[in-house]
Amino acid sequence: MVNFTIDELRGIMDKANNIRNMSVIAHVDHGKSTLTDSLVAAAGIIAMANAGDARLTDTRQDEQDRCITIKSTGISLYYSIDERFKIPEKADGREFLINLIDSPGHVDFSSEVTAALRVTDGGLVVVDCVEGVCVQTETVLRQALGERIKPVMTINKLDRAFLELQLDHEEMYLNFMKAIESCNVIISTYRDELMGDVQVYPEKGTVCFSAGLHGWAFTLTKFARMYAKKFGVPEEKMMGRLWGNSFFDASTKKWSKKQVTDDGKVLKRAFVQFVLGPIQQVFNACMSDNFADLDKMCKALEIEMKSEDLELRQKQLLKRVMQKWLPAHDALLEMMVLHLPSPADSQQYRVENLYEGPLDDATATAIRKCDSSGPLCVYISKMVPTSDKGRFFAFGRVFSGTVRTGHKVRIMGPNFVHGKKDDLFCKSIQRTVIMMGRRTEAVESVPCGNTVALVGIDQFLVKSGTITELEESHPLVNMKYSVSPVVRVAVEPKSAADLPKLVEGLKRLSKSDPLVQCTIEETGEHIIAGAGELHLEICLKDLQEDFMNGAELKISDPVVSFRETVDAESDIMCLSKSPNKHNRLYVKAAPLEEGLPEDIDSGKVSHKDDMKLRARYLADTYGWDVTDARKIWSFGPDTLGPNLLVDVSKGVQYLNEIKDSMVAGFQWVTKEGVLTEENMRGIRFNVHDVTLHADAIHRGGGQIIPTARRVFYASELTAKPRLMEPVYLVEIQCPEQAMGGIYGVLNRRRGHVFEENQRPGTPIYNIKAYLPVMESFGFTADLRSHTGGQAFPQSVFSHWQQLQGDPLSDPKSMAVIDGIRKRKGLKEGVPPLDTYFDKL
Repeated sequence: MVNFTIDELRGIMDKANNIRNMSVIAHVDHGKSTLTDSLVAAAGIIAMANAGDARLTDTRQDEQDRCITIKSTGISLYYSIDERFKIPEKADGREFLINLIDSPGHVDFSSEVTAALRVTDGGLVVVDCVEGVCVQTETVLRQALGERIKPVMTINKLDRAFLELQLDHEEMYLNFMKAIESCNVIISTYRDELMGDVQVYPEKGTVCFSAGLHGWAFTLTKFARMYAKKFGVPEEKMMGRLWGNSFFDASTKKWSKKQVTDDGKVLKRAFVQFVLGPIQQVFNACMSDNFADLDKMCKALEIEMKSEDLELRQKQLLKRVMQKWLPAHDALLEMMVLHLPSPADSQQYRVENLYEGPLDDATATAIRKCDSSGPLCVYISKMVPTSDKGRFFAFGRVFSGTVRTGHKVRIMGPNFVHGKKDDLFCKSIQRTVIMMGRRTEAVESVPCGNTVALVGIDQFLVKSGTITELEESHPLVNMKYSVSPVVRVAVEPKSAADLPKLVEGLKRLSKSDPLVQCTIEETGEHIIAGAGELHLEICLKDLQEDFMNGAELKISDPVVSFRETVDAESDIMCLSKSPNKHNRLYVKAAPLEEGLPEDIDSGKVSHKDDMKLRARYLADTYGWDVTDARKIWSFGPDTLGPNLLVDVSKGVQYLNEIKDSMVAGFQWVTKEGVLTEENMRGIRFNVHDVTLHADAIHRGGGQIIPTARRVFYASELTAKPRLMEPVYLVEIQCPEQAMGGIYGVLNRRRGHVFEENQRPGTPIYNIKAYLPVMESFGFTADLRSHTGGQAFPQSVFSHWQQLQGDPLSDPKSMAVIDGIRKRKGLKEGVPPLDTYFDKL
């Protein structure tokens, strides 16, 4: 029985202080969807008995079959909070609306996590108490903090700690401590003045302990309330006592900070004695079907057991008792309502990260105040496919104003620049709906601070964008993904008649996933690029079944994209003459300093920076000459990439007139390098001298652009060109006896281990290794077969590394290059230098 109506939900939407937007983030298989179920069940959408098994937020069939989350799913829940709980001061009444987004944990889908984080203000970080903080936990936590999202934490799967591992309680406490500390280490590196201290502490109520599958959870406030009555002390004082080094001596009835008393008696930690102790007793009584003890406990804890509950046995009984004593939704809700920010609070400090325009115009002010009567501003973070084939809901969040059905709005895509007309549409919204897991509910309008899905604008947006109504409004900043699409396959239909279907299907596919890239090569191949094998597999399955109605496809072997770079400065000054022999360009290429390409990728150094500040940064960090650093003409490819065109010439006439043509040539070259027509990375082209014709007509774009291209190619070829390949960071969890097999598999695939550590209290090792993406296909299957299925790998794109060997002379590198050139349909062999280099 659903305990709220859509009208009630709509009523709460107007109270900005009573809304919480949060996403659930964690490592794969740490129990996000299972935990979300308890919250959904408390709102009455599914039965309490099914909570934990239904996984309501896994809406797709393949998600249910594989037991993993693939797409992030939004659901809006309405709760009225019990009189016993404190509520925040600003809250208006006891009804709260929680917009929850359940996100995937697989690294291949971390783009979905980025999309979910943008539209929420708080994050629930789930950590498995057995496995601790893993690679992906760190990645998503870093993403969240980068977006200024306040974390709260829950330590999940406590039932495993009690039933499977049967650790002694002191060890459990130390395990919890370690997980919380690992999280706080990451959080503390992102100190932010506006947000204050966002580290998580159990004694402040920002850490929860839960067992998602059994549907129970508690924060220390729950126990503090119970014992505060018994001991007659204030709740806050009791909270501090229940965590950390505080020990209760029952004989003297005093608290002490030391574990060993003066007469040598070892005391029990308060958390162990007062929290884990009672839970263990309930576990023991239920698992041994000891009803006499259970009755006593139920009376003491004020749990009402019905007669049908007492017919259950062992785990079922345990689940029922724990659900009644420590219901998961109470603990989680209390934590969310008290410790996560409402849109009214969070938008004050998030506005400067989000808004591209000036921070004092009407739109920015409305976002800061979370003003529902201000100018409209909506950020669309992803597209959700509807039951109607080929149409999408645009899912996003209203940051200011109110979005209504039939509203005429300006739709700005990711390439929109304020003041220009491209990537801009003025259209009206057909319907506004709220997402409810598998269903959607139509509403008239949605005010700011809420998540919303819009119908009828999917034709005008590809993946994400901003929607406003004022012409003065600037767009919101685009999302930065932590992974990049490095694995590519070529697809073609089995029968030529299906080609139009394929083209249409690829359009829909690129809408449905935030990261996937669909391109058409010059050879006419259709290329799909994804983050990893699993990501590609899911994309291809969607393409075949959903977007092409089951048409057959031919899929090539996965291909890896490379980058081209140089290893030294050009050994000669390169000269090229224009076709009419009147203009000469003199250029040298040199490698960028180590770490600079990464800074450009992450946006620390960009073309938007103030010229002088950027020059200062380059001079201080990388030892550039300040005058050179001020004369950076362009970044490339696509004006953002990690290659630079620098003017180091002195006193050249007419130089500014050919600047645009040179930049155009540079963009073309960095997109298609000389070795294999792949993107370049980490190259700095220095323009040393230019001799130009005095007459302007003889130095137009048609003369300069091809010449610039030739001179850049020549300078790349003379500067020891190299190929770079992408590398994965692989984290492997395995027992000790499987270690040998892992080293064998990695060595065969040019991988190397750089860290291994044992997890305390378990026989499991964590191994971190680097593995070239080229070698990673079939790695998981290979690893499992060599370790008897005991090793679990997770791979994340880590960095680019140079392929050993000179591609112009070394036979191995030449083979790689020939393979790529053949695949792309280029001439065999790298073109010789004299095609690009002219004699004076």
